[in-house]
Amino acid sequence: MDNQLKDVFFQLLRIGLWGDGRLLLKSPLSLENWHNIRKYSIIHTVEGIIYDSFEFLDENQLPPQSLRLKWAVRVDQIERHNAKMNAVIVERFSTFTQNGIKPILQKGQGVASYYRIPNHRTSGDIDWCFEKNGYAKARNFLKEKHINFKDTPDFSLDYNWDSIHIEHHKRTFDFRNPLKKSYLNRLLEEYKERQEALLINDVPIRLLAYELQLLQVNIHILKHLITYGISLRQFCDSARLYYTVISQIDTHALQEIYKKTGLLKWIHLLHKLLVDYIGLPESAIPFPYPKDTEVDWMLDEVWHSGNFGFNDERFEKGKRSKFFHRPDSGRRLWQNFRRYVKYAPQEAIAFPIIQTYSKFLGKDRD
Repeated sequence: MDNQLKDVFFQLLRIGLWGDGRLLLKSPLSLENWHNIRKYSIIHTVEGIIYDSFEFLDENQLPPQSLRLKWAVRVDQIERHNAKMNAVIVERFSTFTQNGIKPILQKGQGVASYYRIPNHRTSGDIDWCFEKNGYAKARNFLKEKHINFKDTPDFSLDYNWDSIHIEHHKRTFDFRNPLKKSYLNRLLEEYKERQEALLINDVPIRLLAYELQLLQVNIHILKHLITYGISLRQFCDSARLYYTVISQIDTHALQEIYKKTGLLKWIHLLHKLLVDYIGLPESAIPFPYPKDTEVDWMLDEVWHSGNFGFNDERFEKGKRSKFFHRPDSGRRLWQNFRRYVKYAPQEAIAFPIIQTYSKFLGKDRD
């Protein structure tokens, strides 16, 4: 996609995300242009957000009716999937709670609630973390109920329930640096009384306090940037979360959290990208970032990598290994290490060590 069309793409993304603005075009978009925009909206899992921009466009700016119909069908599928996910979230949360297990909903549908049109956010799976030893309790509960699950690297397990993929995580946050574990546990205890509740189908579902939701969403972005990349949807998540909760958080405390976890330098990059490309108002940024912060290089990597790096056309013909799912994995991991080690050195250095440990030694075994 050339830069001019990419600019149109980001205009549409911002209009759909914020429900504001007008599309500025130098010339009308061709059918090929629209197919390209739709392709990248799917790669970046923001097809529902781009679709939401259409109501703000002039009649002569809209995609052809045949393409709009295909787009509407896909958005209808997203809505149906989200409705089913919500039903499963309520059923699982209620079942766990009735059995003395205290789950906390991570990211996903929890973050979707901060969107202008929540059921247009493309969702992948349901992620649960748990209070204290709840992970072990939940794992035993699955065994007792003969629910087939798989222990996975990264200190997690997964399974399908009513055709919805579910993951349980031992760790609330995607930090690789083991030296931060005690501090993160203190944060969870300190903010326990400030946990939020999201009403899904009239059932209050437990969420983390706002400051910790931001930490959770943003470290998840960094985790995938250090590996193979991540889609624009997760940046939209961060932007909508900041925009919604900025007046209800302790910004000084949040800055201190970022500083103590070694993220602050990278958080400045994230904040500038959210403002420059995603359209987050500067007033929703909790603290200023250096004026000379450069983020074009990071946006370029995000753009090419797409959702978790599976669609990166730069590596389509790369070498494949039986140890990795993506082509040219070694080269890609090394390149991303070099990019991010100066912005989040502790996480970048800890990644290969903890990843290897979790893959071969960190999985639960009965």
